[in-house]
Amino acid sequence: MKKNNNKPLGIQLIENINKSSLSFKTYQVIVLIGTFFAYTSYHANRKTTSIVKQALDPQSLGVGPIFPWQGNSIRKSFRDGWFPFNGPDGTTLLGDLDVAFLFVYAIGMYFSGHMGDRMDLRVILTAGMLGTGLFTALFGVGYWANIHSFYYYLIIQMIAGLFQSTGWPSVVAVVGNWFGKKKRGLIMGIWNAHTSVGNITGSLVTSILLKYGWGWSMVVPGILIAFSGVVVFLLLPVHPESVGGNKDEDEVLLSPGKEDDEVNEQPLLRSRSDREEESCAVGFIEAWKIPGVAPFALCLFFAKLVAYTFLYWLPYYISHTAIDGRYLSNEESGNLSTLFDVGGVIGGILAGYISDKLDARAITAASFMYCVIPALYLYQSYGHISMTINIILMLIAGVFVNGPYALITTAVSADLGTHSSLKGNSRALATVTAIIDGTGSIGAAVGPFLTGYISADSWNAVFVMLMGSALVAGLFLTRLVVTEVNGKIQELRSQGSSRPILSTNLQV
Repeated sequence: MKKNNNKPLGIQLIENINKSSLSFKTYQVIVLIGTFFAYTSYHANRKTTSIVKQALDPQSLGVGPIFPWQGNSIRKSFRDGWFPFNGPDGTTLLGDLDVAFLFVYAIGMYFSGHMGDRMDLRVILTAGMLGTGLFTALFGVGYWANIHSFYYYLIIQMIAGLFQSTGWPSVVAVVGNWFGKKKRGLIMGIWNAHTSVGNITGSLVTSILLKYGWGWSMVVPGILIAFSGVVVFLLLPVHPESVGGNKDEDEVLLSPGKEDDEVNEQPLLRSRSDREEESCAVGFIEAWKIPGVAPFALCLFFAKLVAYTFLYWLPYYISHTAIDGRYLSNEESGNLSTLFDVGGVIGGILAGYISDKLDARAITAASFMYCVIPALYLYQSYGHISMTINIILMLIAGVFVNGPYALITTAVSADLGTHSSLKGNSRALATVTAIIDGTGSIGAAVGPFLTGYISADSWNAVFVMLMGSALVAGLFLTRLVVTEVNGKIQELRSQGSSRPILSTNLQV
């Protein structure tokens, strides 16, 4: 039996100061806030390269004067860039960096899910954050060390991708240890705002520091996530057993004697001692066979292709597109792009709420993906007319692009990881999460990679690719949508057939 003496040092210090143990709900708050800010820092670091690439490769055939009152020295500085990214194939090289990072990230995701069931999640998460901080900073060190070797930046990005892959399975598993299923879509939709909050934070910090030299835009976020990793190690309790947690009657974990309607409040993952009494962890192939895993994984492939193309290329696209007749600076472009993530926060919460109300994950995700098509068409066609129109259309695009992405990677993954076909086996959540998000991350690598090549000839073609991907993403859920629709029809029919019986009984 695992001893309850593994409380993080920070928790021990707090309890010693208060001279009392923390309540179970206090631990839940710590977990929710700790994992939120942990993954916020992951995405803030992931966002840095999308802003910095404007400084590395500022040249474009479509770029004209930035501001009328700025002199040639400012414009020259904007165009100088950083070798080898400021050459004729600079856009392609930046795309290669993106795909290298995301490809390693995707492959690492599959292994991270299995590690989460076998190692201390707090150690895995801390190591991932420290490693991410180190290699993000080393990318920026190239600025002061005057490094111009493409392979230096390529290797740095690949190793950073490996460390970043530890984040998502770890935070999902930790939250799964502490929180039950009730209102999962809404709760996880709100919690998943860390993705957009991280993108916004990364964009703002990186854009502000860019004027002092692009190296600072990498080093400072790297230092911040490393510091956050230390905080996680000191404060994050990975499961109730590690802190000797006991439930009160009003807490969400399942205990003997609960009514049937409270079954939905059971934890997503049981304690490690309980796991040892259960069957062995679900294998990789077996997890793929869980009903719904493959369709949602393939849907997420194309959904993340769209989302990550915006993540990595939206600031670059904005800075190279005239809005109301003028081009924005690097900092302005980075700041404006954050509105896409503001829409993403709204979309994630809205998708979770709707899917809870309808009890229909596939219908919600597919509907959002189909709405992406007109949203992207309108943004690409009319976003340049004025700043106001650009902002409105960007917010709308963010809602529909990030809504299904957030829903699938959180609530859907948790649903499938505790699917009824598993017959109570609690050791599938991390593996299912890794499969779905790992498959999606391959799409996240493909999108920016293709954009690096296609955008050199035409941004119109890029948007066609994105709209086509959104269509395919929705089509992969067709069978599940039909099943949910049939279920709703049968439910309505059963409700309708019961009303006459009730009316007859009342008359009698």
